Amino acid sequence: MRVDAAKMFADAPEEVLVAEAKSGDHRAFIELWTRHSNSALKTAYRIVGNRDDAEDVLQDAWMNAYVHLNSFDGRAKFSTWLTRIAINSALMTIRKRRSRLETSMEITDGETWVQYEIADGTKSVEELCVEHEVVEHLRLAIGRLPPTLRTVVEIHQFADRPVKEVAELAGISVAATKSRLLRARKVLRKVLS
Repeated sequence: MRVDAAKMFADAPEEVLVAEAKSGDHRAFIELWTRHSNSALKTAYRIVGNRDDAEDVLQDAWMNAYVHLNSFDGRAKFSTWLTRIAINSALMTIRKRRSRLETSMEITDGETWVQYEIADGTKSVEELCVEHEVVEHLRLAIGRLPPTLRTVVEIHQFADRPVKEVAELAGISVAATKSRLLRARKVLRKVLS
């Protein structure tokens, strides 16, 4: 009987899995985990920039999804809802570590993760410091934007998402997303010039 239940969930549509998970069937939640963990991990990695933090973000996102599953109303796809949770968790991780300088020493081809070390002989220490200062100045400026503008900029920049997906994740229209990105760019140009 267990094999039949596992097969049933493997072939089940997402809506059925969500309904079953809401009713307390942990196997349905595990199937949702199986289907969406890799995508959520990749999204988290693109934002936080290293495997360890991405795995922490993934764990936090799934915990939040499990705890708040009954608040999922089905207006968006479950994967979109989970991605939004993962992005929010990743952005919180970035905010927490802003005061620390970290450089990722990992790379992925989409399947495997490899740690590497790079010796960059083309840039002097001064150039690297200036580069870091510019990036840090930009991050601080983004952090000072009003929340409505900051959210779309962070999703667009750190998650490397197209405008349509940023709109969906932020829960606003594409036109509003474009408008907020344009306003944020104007503010950032003014602050950074």
